[in-house]
Amino acid sequence: MSSYTRPRIVLAGVSSGVGKTTVVTGLSSLLHAQGLSVQPFKVGPDYIDPGFHAKAAGRESYNLDTWLAPEDRLASTFAKLSEGADISLIEGVMGLYDGGGKGISSTAQIAKLLHAPVVLIINCQSVGASAAAIAMGYRNYDPEVSFAGVILNKLGSDKHEAMIREAMADAGIPVFGALHRDADLKTPERHLGLTPVTEVETSGLIRHMQEDAGRWIDVETLIRTARQAPAIECAAEPRHEGGDVVRIGIARDEAFTFYYPASLAALEARGAELVPFSPMRDAQIPDVDGLIFGGGFPEMFLQELAGNESMKKSITAAAKAGMPVYAECGGLMYLCRDIIDFEGRCSTMTGLVPAVCRMQKKLQRVGYVTASAQRPSILAEPGDTIRGHEFHFSTMEPLTGDFPWAYEMKGIRQAEPHKEGYACGNVLASYLHMNFDGSPRAADALIRNCREWRNRNEE
Repeated sequence: MSSYTRPRIVLAGVSSGVGKTTVVTGLSSLLHAQGLSVQPFKVGPDYIDPGFHAKAAGRESYNLDTWLAPEDRLASTFAKLSEGADISLIEGVMGLYDGGGKGISSTAQIAKLLHAPVVLIINCQSVGASAAAIAMGYRNYDPEVSFAGVILNKLGSDKHEAMIREAMADAGIPVFGALHRDADLKTPERHLGLTPVTEVETSGLIRHMQEDAGRWIDVETLIRTARQAPAIECAAEPRHEGGDVVRIGIARDEAFTFYYPASLAALEARGAELVPFSPMRDAQIPDVDGLIFGGGFPEMFLQELAGNESMKKSITAAAKAGMPVYAECGGLMYLCRDIIDFEGRCSTMTGLVPAVCRMQKKLQRVGYVTASAQRPSILAEPGDTIRGHEFHFSTMEPLTGDFPWAYEMKGIRQAEPHKEGYACGNVLASYLHMNFDGSPRAADALIRNCREWRNRNEE
């Protein structure tokens, strides 16, 4: 066992929508501007909030999740990723005690595993002294959580702030900050939540968040509390035998942005050189031994994707030649024959998957799942299981009767499993979002298949 000093603090919420991302982004930007090295994290499987963190902190933001990666590796992973940082800011998910069922990957669980102090953010709009009762309930619900205090948000006036501060003092709850309502802090949103920073200009918004954090938050007390967190005791991270390098093309542009940095790092540790390319703008795929299409919002860029015929032909030719092709969610949609948008318009995609993806008016599936492989694929053998999550508005409609379903998926709160994804030869595509860092067998299988394909083509 090794001991690591890592100043850290969790910024949690009473629920979604209380301003967690605004506070963490503002603090990250403020501390970074003051010369501190800030390591941001996000609890749970979210892809979009970490984009705001990273832009503000100038340092990649990582997910902390005990479903996508083993719980017993959380502390060592955190210690490794936060190395060299002056402070780690951890944004919670939903409410403090919410997670994937029975507290799985909840903010409270992560905070306890990391022995990190928790500051609770409360939306005080239309609430007075009752805010103290809310805070007391969260503090007392689980005594094992290191409850440090609160940040008050969306206050209406100085009088409103004074009233709640007095109630908090009576309850013995420290106040780390009190942000007043600011209409200019509205973040851009659409059907899956916040709009990714890759699609909108956010510099001015983040600067405004930084100014508000500097004005309303007691930064010195917050840093002092983070530095009082105890040392982390954990085992050293396992070493990987990388072998010779394989080149894997990673689809990265406005349409494909959902990648976990730790997941890509796990592939690199096993001998992958990741080569980014744009399905929207590039004429063809790069010189690689495999392809990965992550999630994102292809439905927002259908004209560009459908119109890039040379790229689609390049991908199809590589797949027909046997190159391993792996796709998740938005990547699955792009590999289908067509995407039907929200208005019913049809756009032709690559056609590697004999199916049509159709956008729906409401969320179709969300939550943690276990995927049981139904067929051999480039990641798994029949019976193998992979943990991940689903979050999509579209549905996939097969165009063939004997469709080669990749997985049987079972959600934590789901009564019955459902068939999902496409697995045929060297192509695997599904709605499953996974983290290769938490699925080492799948990572090894992908690297092995890419290496074998390359070797066959070099003979």
